[in-house]
Amino acid sequence: MRTGIIDSANLNGGQQLAVKYFSVAVVLFLAQMLFGLLAAIQFIRPDFLYNVLDFSVNRMVHINAMVVWMLYGFVGAVYWLLEEESGTRIVGLGLGNLAFWVLTAAVAVVVVVYLLVQTGPGNDLTRWFVNEGREYLEAPRWADLGIVAVLGVFFYNVAATFSKGRWSGIAGVLTLDLVALAGLYGAGMFYLTNITADQYWWWWVIHLWVEATWEVLVGCIMAWGLMHVLGVRRRIVETWLYIEVALMFGSGILGLGHHYFWIGTPDYWFSIGGFFSALEPIPLVAMVVHSVYDAGVHKFKNGNHPALAWIIAHTFGNFLGAGVWGFMHTLPQINLYTHGTQWTASHGHLAFFGAYATINIAFFYIAVQTWRGNIWLGGGLAGGGWKWKWALALLNFGVIGMTVALLIAGYEQSFIERAVEGSTWGGYFAAQMHPWFQQAMAWRLVFGVVTLAGVLLLVWDLLTIGVGEMRRAPQLATEAG
Repeated sequence: MRTGIIDSANLNGGQQLAVKYFSVAVVLFLAQMLFGLLAAIQFIRPDFLYNVLDFSVNRMVHINAMVVWMLYGFVGAVYWLLEEESGTRIVGLGLGNLAFWVLTAAVAVVVVVYLLVQTGPGNDLTRWFVNEGREYLEAPRWADLGIVAVLGVFFYNVAATFSKGRWSGIAGVLTLDLVALAGLYGAGMFYLTNITADQYWWWWVIHLWVEATWEVLVGCIMAWGLMHVLGVRRRIVETWLYIEVALMFGSGILGLGHHYFWIGTPDYWFSIGGFFSALEPIPLVAMVVHSVYDAGVHKFKNGNHPALAWIIAHTFGNFLGAGVWGFMHTLPQINLYTHGTQWTASHGHLAFFGAYATINIAFFYIAVQTWRGNIWLGGGLAGGGWKWKWALALLNFGVIGMTVALLIAGYEQSFIERAVEGSTWGGYFAAQMHPWFQQAMAWRLVFGVVTLAGVLLLVWDLLTIGVGEMRRAPQLATEAG
């Protein structure tokens, strides 16, 4: 194994496929930032790119790029760990590679069509080939079918490989979760003329697909990552993984009810949605805390400081963004005033970054370490590792800054538009024109630029970290399932 240089000979077949997913994920991460900044400028200067790039299209590409790059990261992380966790080569790897190229080509075509056909009639032709027109699920129907097909191939690779090799707690939870990952997406592939019924099922994708199945998937990735980075005992991470699954079924599914407050569903959702929300992050936080404690007690050595730092960032980000920021406006008595305001966007920015982006970035560093020949990425790196440290600081500072700016804007909207003006059109425009709102939007743009600087520095570091490093990382034993 060659050290200090990028060499595919250092990787197994699944890891080589994972690198492809990671590479596209980084490109889409940059696209998310670009379109997000353009949308932030349009909030301040609505005439910016007028008749060139509509704000609704800009926002749509920004959000869709975020969802897709995170999904690419998760799929890549699973392919990365699959051969090592199963103890055998991936079954149907060629089919998995084909699915990657099909998915990537489809994503490129969808984005180009979004940008070229920004307005037009809503009919069967456009729903199938241009834009389905439903918020967050704008992908045309042909792309929906392609996503489900690719997830089917992904499930086959994972299930068949574990069946051929060895099963473990991580393997069992991961395989079952992939059934839900492919199945729940189907809830968004039909349209009902009754808006209440349509929204009822729409939330199954927006909440259960993203917040439930993704949380369990992150739990599996986190469990393997902690064993790899810290040498944590398997029984610790798998215990917390089982608790995560139990809480997901016990609270995550019923927590869906906080989206049913105002769409015309029965009143009992007020109690169910308010009580069962915001509990899912707890086991993942506990898993990391227990793992770090276990590593300290057994004096395990960590040879990948960037990955560990991002895992710890995930712990705080998941708890604050998905937990605290989510619960702040989940109770119906509060949500009556906050739903649909920038308060929701504040929660969304911190939750998606803290719960999902951070663990993907941690896996990028795990991959780079192995790709360069399992080199040392601990203390004493060239330059003191300033690039990864500054990238970590800028990204977290930028996202937290945007979160606080959006929270201030959302508070102002909740007070003036909802509490004082009673959700009237006059109240809406009074809130939009208030200095607090406009200043908050300006600060959101400033912190967005800071976040972009962090992303650019992160990419630079991923391309250069460990170049010329000859020290090897310590071998940490990960128990077989």
